[in-house]
This record gives sequence, structure tokens and C-alpha cells, in this order.
Amino acid sequence: MTDRFARLEEFVFDRMTETGLPGLSLAVVEGGETVYRRGFGHRDLERGLPATPETLYGVGSVTKSFTCAALMQLQEKGLLNVDDEVGRYLDFDIRPFGEPVRLRHLMSHTSGIPALGYAEAEILRAVGAGGGARRLPVAGPDDMLTFMRGADAWVEARPGERWFYLNEGYVLLGAVIENVSGSSYVDYVTDNILRPLGMDRSFFLREDVESDPDRAVPYAVDPERRCHPKSYLYGRITSDGGLISNVCDMARYILMYLGEGKVGEVRVLSEASVRAMMEPRVAGPSVRPGILRAEGWGERRGEVPGGGPEADKRAAPGEPTGFYGFGLHTVPDFFGRRLVGHGGSVLVATAHMAFLPEVGCGVMLLANGAGYPLGHLAHYALALLLGEDPEQLPFLRMERLLDGLTGEYETFRGTMRATVRRREDFLIFEVKDGFYNLSVVLVPEAVDDHGGRFFTLNHGERIPAEFHRRNGGVELVYERYKLRRVSARRSM
Repeated sequence: MTDRFARLEEFVFDRMTETGLPGLSLAVVEGGETVYRRGFGHRDLERGLPATPETLYGVGSVTKSFTCAALMQLQEKGLLNVDDEVGRYLDFDIRPFGEPVRLRHLMSHTSGIPALGYAEAEILRAVGAGGGARRLPVAGPDDMLTFMRGADAWVEARPGERWFYLNEGYVLLGAVIENVSGSSYVDYVTDNILRPLGMDRSFFLREDVESDPDRAVPYAVDPERRCHPKSYLYGRITSDGGLISNVCDMARYILMYLGEGKVGEVRVLSEASVRAMMEPRVAGPSVRPGILRAEGWGERRGEVPGGGPEADKRAAPGEPTGFYGFGLHTVPDFFGRRLVGHGGSVLVATAHMAFLPEVGCGVMLLANGAGYPLGHLAHYALALLLGEDPEQLPFLRMERLLDGLTGEYETFRGTMRATVRRREDFLIFEVKDGFYNLSVVLVPEAVDDHGGRFFTLNHGERIPAEFHRRNGGVELVYERYKLRRVSARRSM
């Protein structure tokens, strides 16, 4: 085993331990083949069965790329055009600000319709959450069209203007595939994508999954990291997130994109269709915050293909961190390379697919629960494949820098004690002495190895907080007080 995979395994193992993730499988492709594959943890806790590279999991919204690939195939055959209006194929009459919604708008989440929450409600209800929400009688596209009536009063932008992730739109795209092809969505994707690629253990139907001996039990992981066995939403989520697969099959799917639509002698998509799917069409909602002051990923000059001013622009605070194409997400500057992929979650199973087209490598992760973000694990793996330091990834730098400020603090001569702990990307400053209790969220403005500048709000007023590393220790200046750390601890 190479050192890079040993380091990856240790990182995966530690993060699974911290978050209680029951099982996970991972595959890496490079040079036109699968070079690494492994299972971690359990596919079935009750029976003590291990996860393997062949274990089946739900891939969630990674399914959306299959839906778009099917639409691109149908366009290649001349049966549709992604510029067609949705109303040409379905009884769909929502016109945001009087403009038609086209297939490409649903494919790129730019219809102008904000998320309507159908999939979220179904998933939460299935795991016993969601505040007792009623079951939605959505069993197919006709029901979805009924559910969406009235959403014309819910629109927020003109088609093509703004990204709003819309699961409902992908249900409609599945119906378009059925209407145009004359086959069910499941049959079309199986016959025209899965089987040609040799993805023989990738399924949509319950009977296919449950007859396979190497399948993961989907688990809902609660805040105490207890795992509760659940079931998939067979038939209720399909073209928007219903595929169940394994990392070996999905590795072949990644190779198809790296091969510009072809694996071996089998061509599934034209090169033009693959390029169209990867083309950035709308900026996502996330932007660079400009919080991390030291140099790192996305902040070095001249490493983006083309270099120069464009590289500076991509690294600038306030710029989008990613873009959406047709069923694929693109990050333009991952250590100077273009990163393409998609994540997926049905809460009881999570997934992440990521690859670097110009480098020819990629990674697929599947898990039977929600815990540590699989996208972070994927980025860690890709950094190692590139020979880059994964500790420079923004999420790891933020974790390290914030964890380095947590612990127990005291004022002069120990007259007061306070605790600082991390909660995701924030610090929590707490004073609890039985009579005077204070709990304050500290929002980072700038952090580096020397400390950080934070702020909180109190009665509509902004109060700064400063951390300084001095004389081998850490000091905090907050409001009228100066505190010195007396013991460190790692926060979760």
C-alpha cells in the first residue's frame, strides 16, 4: 500500500469514529482504471457484517447526473432538445415572470422556482423526523404536477438567472425521458447507461436490491451517534435520487466522464454532450468568505489554468466557490485544477462523486448514514492523488485553526473562568458559574496561525473578540475582559 492511501485510510477511519458513521466504501480511479477500493466499518451492525467495495448503498442525488446523461442521449438521437420548453412534454404551465421554463433550466436548477421541499419532507418522515409532517400523495409525475400547482406564486427569479436546487424538477425530467423514449425511466437508464457501462449491480427496484447479499442497511444516525435501521424510499424517489449502487460500478461511471463519454470500446455519450454537462451554467450560493488569511487552496496565484488575472479573480473573497452544469457541480480551482462531481443524501445513505478531468483521476464514496461530509473525504483523497497537502483544504484549515483556540480560559488571578468550544465554523464562548450564565456565538472574520478576529451581536450592537497567540499561549480579549487559556481541548 502506498503512503497516500495509508494516510487516506487513517483520515477516513478517524472521521467515521468521530461522527458515528456506521459503514463506508471508497474507490479511486487513475490512469483509466480503478487503483484502490476498500470498505470501512459495517454494512449491517445488527449482524456484524463488514462493508466491502461491492456493498450496495443509495447514491442519492448523484442520480441526477444519470438523468441528465439520459436527456443528452435523447438529444443526440434527435428526440428532444434541452432548449425545449417543459410544457412541450408535460402539462406544466409555471412561467416565472412570464417566461417559459426549459429542460435546461430544470437540468441546471435555474427554473427560478425555489426548492419546494417534497423530497426533504418524504425523507424526514421516513426516518421519523420532520415534526409530524403529513405524507405527501406523490407517487409519480402526475402527482408531482398537481403538487406544484400554485408554485407560480412561489417563484423568485426568471429562468436562467439564479440557482435554486429543485428536486421536483428532476421528477419532471424523469417523466420527460419516459414520454420521449417510450420506456420507463428505470428501464431507459438501465438499458442505455448502466448495462452498457457494465454497472450490473446498480438498481432502482426493491426486489433487485434485497436479493443482493452484499447490501448495506440504511441507518439514521441520531445526535448521540446511535444508529437506527431504516429503509429506502423505493419508488417514491427515482429520477431525482433513487439509484442504489456500489463504488466499483460507480468507478466505471466516473471513467466514462474521464473518457469523454467512453469506457473502453463502449461509448455512452458524445464528447460534446459530456462537455455540455460539465459546462458551468450558474453560480452556486456559496462564496469565498475571505476568512482564512494564510495562503492555501484557492488562494495561490498563477496556479489556475491560464493563470494571471483570472486566477486572482477566482481566489478573491466574495467570488463563487462552485458552479452547476447539467447534473454536475464544478469547482474551477481545486489546487489549480478543475474539479467536477456531485454529492447525494437520502439521510440514511450519503454519497459523493468527484473527479479531475484534466488529470484523469477521481474518487467515489458511499456510506450507510450521515456523519462526516463525504465531499470532504473526497477532496482529501484528491489532494493526496495530486501530491498536494490536504491540510491546506479550507475546511481542514478552518477546523485546525478554530480547534487551536478552544479550551478553558481565566481572567487575572483566576477571578473568572470561561470555556471556548467549536461548533462547526463558529466558536462558542461560555461563562457558567451557577448565577451568571453567558453563552455567545463568535463569528470568525479572519483567522490564521497567530490567532483570529471574531464578533458577536448583543442587543443589536456588534462586539469584537480577539484571540492572540503570545508567549506560547493563547489570549482572548472580549468586551472589557482579557482571558488567558489555562487548558486546551479539542471541540467537536
